[in-house]
Amino acid sequence: MRRICLCILTIVSAMLLTGCQFSENLELKEDGSGKITINFDGSELMKMGGEEFSKEGKENVDSLVVFKDFLEKNKDSISKLSKKEQERLQKLKDYTMHVVMNSESKQMNIDMSRDFKDISKLGDLLSDFKTGMVLEEANSKKTKSKGAVNPLEMLSEEEGTEVRYSFVKNKFSRTTEIIDEEKMKRSLDSLKEARMFLSTSKYTLKYTFPRKIVKISSDKATFSLDMKTFILEVGFMEYLDNPKILDIEVELEK
Repeated sequence: MRRICLCILTIVSAMLLTGCQFSENLELKEDGSGKITINFDGSELMKMGGEEFSKEGKENVDSLVVFKDFLEKNKDSISKLSKKEQERLQKLKDYTMHVVMNSESKQMNIDMSRDFKDISKLGDLLSDFKTGMVLEEANSKKTKSKGAVNPLEMLSEEEGTEVRYSFVKNKFSRTTEIIDEEKMKRSLDSLKEARMFLSTSKYTLKYTFPRKIVKISSDKATFSLDMKTFILEVGFMEYLDNPKILDIEVELEK
């Protein structure tokens, strides 16, 4: 999102002192349906640099993007893209994104969520989030100008990984497959300048199930009192360096 990127650039010195938090929240039902949300909390950035944000005259933001509507409104321009690019954008059709940035309350929060009927149809949530950030920016531009907007003008290369979810009977899994090591390496290389900042950031899984957890593959997970929710936190750069660090298998009570 260019608007947010410009804001971040103005407070880069503060960024080196604090991090942002990413969380992946899953609520799974008995029939394999549910809701998944990725949240980006950059409030620490606003605490460190909110005054600079205000000085530059940047407006507070509270916007909601329904990607299904965006894709429909821009279907003519999207139809001119390659088949691969169209497929990438269509992955967002069930998502909504809520962006809140406020210098007074020191808040920077972005939620992207979707309901699903079959968890096995979900893909890489972080990759979808990056694509969604680009479309949110494109949507903001179109609102402010009459000119055409290229929804992929800021879109980076796709990730070199795929994330798969499975829920069969009483067993759940989240697994990552590295499908292109070169793409993964290029993605990491592009973050060299931000590595110091991202080293203090975290990526957290918070998954809630319809039954109690009786077994889990990670010894670092913590649990809710009713044993239906687990939380697993890792460093964000740890996750980017080794996406399989968040592979998890869970067994529920029968």
